[in-house]
Formats: sequence, C-alpha cells, structure tokens
Amino acid sequence: MTSTKSEAAAAVRIGAGLALRKQDELLGLLRPCFARTEPWLQAGKYVSALVSELPRVNGWSIARHGRDRTPDRTQRLLNHASWDTSAAMSVVRRFAVKGLQEAARRGQRGAMVIGAIDETGQEKAGEATAGVKRQYLGCAGRVANGINTVHLSYVRDKAGHALIGARQWIPREHIADPVKSLLMGLPLDLAFRTKGQLATEICAAAYADGIRFDFACGDEVYGSCTQLREFFETRGQGYVLRVPSNFTLALAAGTKLTCAEAVTALLKDKRRWEVRSAGSGSKGQRWYAWAWIATASPRHHLLIRRHLKTGDLAFHYCWVPEGQILTKARLIRAAGLRWPVEEDFAFSKDCFGLDQCQARLYTAIARHVVLVMAALAVCAITAALVKDRTDTQAPPPVRPDQPPPPEPGMIPLTIPEIKRLLAALTTRPLPRWLVIHWNAWTRRHQARSRWFHKRARLARDAEITLVS
Repeated sequence: MTSTKSEAAAAVRIGAGLALRKQDELLGLLRPCFARTEPWLQAGKYVSALVSELPRVNGWSIARHGRDRTPDRTQRLLNHASWDTSAAMSVVRRFAVKGLQEAARRGQRGAMVIGAIDETGQEKAGEATAGVKRQYLGCAGRVANGINTVHLSYVRDKAGHALIGARQWIPREHIADPVKSLLMGLPLDLAFRTKGQLATEICAAAYADGIRFDFACGDEVYGSCTQLREFFETRGQGYVLRVPSNFTLALAAGTKLTCAEAVTALLKDKRRWEVRSAGSGSKGQRWYAWAWIATASPRHHLLIRRHLKTGDLAFHYCWVPEGQILTKARLIRAAGLRWPVEEDFAFSKDCFGLDQCQARLYTAIARHVVLVMAALAVCAITAALVKDRTDTQAPPPVRPDQPPPPEPGMIPLTIPEIKRLLAALTTRPLPRWLVIHWNAWTRRHQARSRWFHKRARLARDAEITLVS
C-alpha cells in the first residue's frame, strides 16, 4: 500500500510539473499572434479557465475565474481584439504534432500516423449565431438547431492524439444574405464550402506546416467527396475513407457495381473473410470480419468490415500511392485508427467546454475553438509523454478463469486527470470581495435582461391584441 501511494504521488508530480511547463511553452509560442500584450495575457487566462474545474465555460465564468471585474475583456478577446486566429491555430497544430512525435520517439517507433477527419456540432437556440441551422447533429443524435464544425485530428498510434485543425461550416443561404452575413460577422470574402471542401482546406493547412500522414481517414461525408479524394491523390496522400453502400466501383473489364452489389457477387465464399482486430479499445481488442476487393486501378481497393454479431457492413474506399506498402493488414489498422477523433471531441466537450461557447459571431466561435484546441493539446501531450512512466497496471489476463491480481496497479495518467492536476495547481480561491462583486454584478445583469424581456413581451402582446 505504501509503495502504491508513493507511485501515485510520483505520477502526480511528474504529470503536474510537465503540464505546467507545456502550458507556459504553448502560451509563449502564441505571443507573436497577438498585436498587443493585453489580449495575449487574456488568452492565457482563458486557457487556464478551460483547464479549471468550472462547471460551465462561458464569458461570465471565465472572467470570474480570471479575477476580472466584468466579462468585457473576455468578450473583447473573442470578438474584437486584434490577433491572428489562423496563425494561432497553426501554432497549436505544430505544437501538438511536435509533442506527440516526441512521445512516439520515447515509446513506439515507426507507429502509423493518421489524419482523422470528422465534424461535431453544438446545439444553439435562436437564429443569430453564425452558421446556425436546423440540421442533423451527431451530438444530439437527431435534427436540431445548431452549428457544425469540421475538425482534423492528428493520431499517432500507441502515442496519443489531438485536434489540429478546424473550419466551421456555414450554410449557403447565410453567405448569400448580406444582412444576415453582417449580423453574424461573416468575412466579406467568405465563400460557401461543403464539408468535404472544408476538409480539403484543413488538410492543405496541415501540409503547409510540414505535417504528413500515412493515411487520411474519414466517414461517408468525406469518402463521398470526389474533390477531396482527388486532392489526396494529387498530393500522394493515402486514404481509407468510409463510403455508402451505393458507392459505385469500377472493377476489372469495365464492370461497375455498387459496394453492396460487389459484396453479394464477389464475397459469397466465407474463406474470403478474415477475422482481425481493428485495434485495442478501452475494454480490449475490437474484432471484426474483414475482406477486400480489387478495382480496375491497382492502387484502389474496397475494404469491407463486418460486425461479428449483427452482420452490419461498413465500406472503406482505399488508395495507396506508388512506393508505399499495400497490404490488407495495413489498411485495417488505418481504418481502426479513425475512432480517436471521437475521443478528442468527447474530451474537448466534457473537459474543456468546446460546446459551451455562447459566442455568436463567426470569428468569436473560431477563436474559442482554437483556445480549446490549445488546452487539449497541452493535456494530450503531457498524457502521451508520461504514459510509460505512470502506467503500473498488472499484466493482462491470459485465461478466462484467471483470478485477479492482488494489486491491479494504476492506468497511465489520462487527459481528464492531467486537466484535474492543472486545475488543482493553477486555481486559487477567489477573494471574498470578488465573490460579493460578481454576485451583485450577475444579479444586476439578470435584472436588466429580465426587464428588457418583459418589455419585448409587452410589444408582442400588443401585436397579438391588434390582430385579434
């Protein structure tokens, strides 16, 4: 027991000290992105608030945590301050990739690198937020009013992963409406982009920073985008992209079949299927049956995944450039490494408030996303670097009837645990006068808002009376 406590204390010291150094390092790298010192310092307060234990992340709570008297500085940072959001995202991107590469050199060498593309949403009320529209939101699991943002995640196998790029999707009708465009703060030169085109721009920015992937992965939205696939092939970027069952394949001798038809026609023999793991998850290996089908192009293949219990099929359209290894095992491994982007979304929302932003303007939303990415990068790099030193788990079982070990050990420090350590070290109790000040400020602001809401309700009631 004593040794376990000492190991836990050592892990805390290692993780906490490294996380603080990484946070200071990243904030220092971000300094040239800001025209003035004050907004840069405010951005540091913002990131510190994101890694704190605030139950809700919004302008008020961030300002209170940073010991500001009002939310004005926080709102100015997001809405009006002069700083280069694109340059800041590039800094965070290079910082995250460099840190994960360092962790990989300490641990697993030659591991696969994946660029995982996906989008995530945030429910929003009303019609004033940039990009808000009734649309399908994966976070809600239904059609709802909200916004969607396309992200790129850098996944280094057996080391770690973090978000390194983002572009918000804006509906065509918002860009075409000059009044709505002005109210939402959309840039004058903003053109409509599909999610596939946004993914192309994000990946192009990553390539401009010298970042390379073994494979790019994405779901059906991106696999169905011909422009994105052509972009990858022009760049010599291998990809493993999900496609729908009605996606058409060009097979040998000019035959064209959909994915579903190809499975029915060519994979009747059970020996064509092979059970392999898509990689280890939190509860063990993820086993599926896999098969692949050659196409008219020697570098294009269709990889099919079948669920062992339900029999559900998933289709992956794959391209491997000349000079790179082309094996089914390698494509399966790449397909299995797309899931960390979902984990990045979960961490960003649950730990750092990605979906709690109350900003309305286009630039403000983008800046919130960049600062969340910065907080995630600090914790993700720290977790990757201390993984081996803080992993004291007992050896895994080798028999179903094997008795449990007397001492299970501890799992390595995770991103949420790193965040809690940072919060414990950086959060100081608010002085009593500031607590009293914010209590009064909040109640006064709410009273003012309530008065204006009641006045608006009176005007609406008067219109109803006239109509009736």
